[in-house]
Amino acid sequence: MSNAKVLLIGSGGREHALAWALARSPQVGHVYVAPGNAGTAFDQGAPTSNVDIQAGDTAALLAFARDQGIALTVVGPEAPLAAGVVDAFQAAGLRIFGPTCAAAQLEASKAFSKTFMREHGIPTAAHVAFADYASAVTYLQAASSTGHTSFVVKADGLAAGKGVIVCDDIDAATAALKRTMLDREFGAAGNTVIIEERLSGPEVSVLAFSDGRSVLVMPSARDHKRIFDNDEGPNTGGMGAYAPIPGIDAEWVERVRRTVLQPTIDGMAARGTPYVGVLYAGLMLTADGPKTLEFNCRFGDPETQVILPLLDQAAGRDAPASLFEIMLACAQGQLDQVAPRVQWRPGACATVVLAARGYPGAYPKGLPITGLDEAARLDDVVVFHAGSALKDGQPVTAGGRVLAVSALGNDLPAALRRAYSAVECIHFDGMHYRKDIGRLKPNVTKN
Repeated sequence: MSNAKVLLIGSGGREHALAWALARSPQVGHVYVAPGNAGTAFDQGAPTSNVDIQAGDTAALLAFARDQGIALTVVGPEAPLAAGVVDAFQAAGLRIFGPTCAAAQLEASKAFSKTFMREHGIPTAAHVAFADYASAVTYLQAASSTGHTSFVVKADGLAAGKGVIVCDDIDAATAALKRTMLDREFGAAGNTVIIEERLSGPEVSVLAFSDGRSVLVMPSARDHKRIFDNDEGPNTGGMGAYAPIPGIDAEWVERVRRTVLQPTIDGMAARGTPYVGVLYAGLMLTADGPKTLEFNCRFGDPETQVILPLLDQAAGRDAPASLFEIMLACAQGQLDQVAPRVQWRPGACATVVLAARGYPGAYPKGLPITGLDEAARLDDVVVFHAGSALKDGQPVTAGGRVLAVSALGNDLPAALRRAYSAVECIHFDGMHYRKDIGRLKPNVTKN
């Protein structure tokens, strides 16, 4: 297939990275991004353009895909997946990359995910689910009386990555239950909560492509969730990331494939809900081995911004498999045919997120962004837009996480130096970023 048209659904930094990588696939002729952002409004390799359709407007997306002769639709964010956009496209006979509504329950419902893991022997933290506040508080009090002092409280549903509260004691856990179940801080996502044991160890993200039968694992990645240096302050969607993780070897990755990823794909297939798309396992390295904190049913953000630049998409004879070829093979149930051709570049990639003043709380919008061209001229640097928009042709801030500045290097220190050099070129009023991405020893007491 050549000069293929691709429709990409979403508007964040993850979607810009996906558009950038898809546009560099030799088989792709045009990438349409719905609705996109200021970064996806410009060509990424192949022609790229934004489409004024919101990610949740399934009917309009279907009509656009039909009218434009889209060869493959790729879903970026989790909400459209949970709402059944893949089901609608499949029913219309259109190729789409992503899990169905039933398969996306692995992320859309933590209670479902935890039960699934227990049934299929996938290592995870001990947990209990509750649908009413009083019962949950009673459980906490009983657990505390037996010596348990720290807990993790999770909203069951989708909460934009913010529904997990790590608690040091029973008072903090009770307050987390109140925020979630009574104050409705996360809306309907908090109708049910999961209380689980607090694990100890550094976190690792392992993502894999799947066609419903097999998995193809990507390089390991680690992100930094806290807003301030030294892992202080509230959780965010992610303030930076790097890949691959030093010390995570092929043997360890194979163990995760064998004990976590493949059993999940096999289990979903056995349920009659085959999982196609990207399966993201958030893991913690405990003294008892890797344990699964959660599953996501799509690419991570900002992990995508450090994983996809490592994918080798060189053109020419005997070229490695492109991102488009991999995704199309997944959608067609033929991942095994392209997997041997997938290659990852040596070295490392790091990304630094530039956030608006006040994030993750309230933040201003519409502030001019300067220095993007200067940063982009640096070797092996890509600036991915997230919360941005165009105003009279000028990029302006439009979200909490505004940009992700990614850079490649022969090793992680080199990638970090290059990324931070590019950050110094960019400015918008109140711009905030962490200075210790990839340099801080991983926190070993959180999940």
